[in-house]
Amino acid sequence: MTLIQLEYIVAVDTYRHFAKAAEKCFITQPTLSMQIQKLEDSLGVIIFDRSKHPVIPTEIGQTIIKQARVVLNESKKIQEIIDDEKHELVGEIRLGVIPTLSPYLLPLFINTFVEKYPKVNVLVEEFLTSQIIKRLKNDLLDIGLVVTPLKEQGILEKPLFYEEFYAYVSSLHPLSEQEVLTTHDIDVNDLWLLNEGHCFREQALNLCGAYQEKPKNEHFRYESGSLEALRKIVDQRRGLTLLPELAVYDLSVNNKKKLRPFVAPAPVREVSLIMHRSFLKRKIVEALFKEIIDSLPPEMAGRKQKNVINWR
Repeated sequence: MTLIQLEYIVAVDTYRHFAKAAEKCFITQPTLSMQIQKLEDSLGVIIFDRSKHPVIPTEIGQTIIKQARVVLNESKKIQEIIDDEKHELVGEIRLGVIPTLSPYLLPLFINTFVEKYPKVNVLVEEFLTSQIIKRLKNDLLDIGLVVTPLKEQGILEKPLFYEEFYAYVSSLHPLSEQEVLTTHDIDVNDLWLLNEGHCFREQALNLCGAYQEKPKNEHFRYESGSLEALRKIVDQRRGLTLLPELAVYDLSVNNKKKLRPFVAPAPVREVSLIMHRSFLKRKIVEALFKEIIDSLPPEMAGRKQKNVINWR
C-alpha cells in the first residue's frame, strides 16, 4: 500500500469516474486502474463497484477511502512542519465564496493579502453553500466564506463579522416614504428574490416571516443569481429587494437614497470562514482571517453578534 494508491482511490471517490480521476491525477487511466487493482489485490477486497455508473465505492470501500483521506491529510502536515520551521507562508489556498459575498468582500482584502504573502497562491471560486461544504469534505477546497451558522457535521466555523440587512426600495413603492422599516412592513409579493439554492434567498424570506412564492399569475416574474441584477430590476419595475451591508457601500448617491435601514436592533447575518475539521494550511488560514478582519469597514469590524437571521 502506497500514498499514491491512496490518492488514486480518493480521486475516484471524489469524481466518481476513472477517466476524470486519472486526468486530475495527471496520469493515464490504465495506470490509475492498474494501481487501484493492485491495492485491491493486496488488501483482498473490492473498493469500487465498477458495474455502477457513475462508479461507487463498496461498503468496505467507503470505510477504506475515509481512512485514506485521514492518512493523506496527516502526511501533508509534514510539509507544514517544515514551512513553520522556516517561518514563511508558502503554498496554495483554495477558497470557495458564495455569490452574495464574493463581489463585495474579496476586493477589500485580496490584493493586500497577495502582496503581503507573495509565496501563497490563492485560488478563488464562487459556489453555493451546499457546494462549498461538499467540496470541503472532498478536499477540493481548503476553506470557504459563507453565511453561518451551518451546524454541519465535520465542518468548523470561525465567525468573521456580522453585517446588517438593508431594503432597497423603488422610489415608486409606498415604502419609499418611510425612513426606517420593520420586517413586518415588507410584503413578500413585492420582494425580488435570488434563485433557489442561494442562502440569501432563505434569509430574505425568514426575515420577512414568509415562505410563500410570488403569485404564479404575474405577467413578469424574475429570479436571479445576482444581487446587482435584482437591484436593477427594482430600479425599473418597482418593488424592493434586500441587500447585505457590504453591497451598499459602493452604491451611487442616487441609489443610496433608495436604501432603507431596519429599526434597531437591525437584523444581521453572520459571515464565517469554514473548513473541514482535519484542515491543513493553518498558518495561511490564520493570516487570511486576520487580513479579512483588518480590511472591514470600522462600523462592521467591532460589531458583536445580535439578532442573527437563521437561514435554515
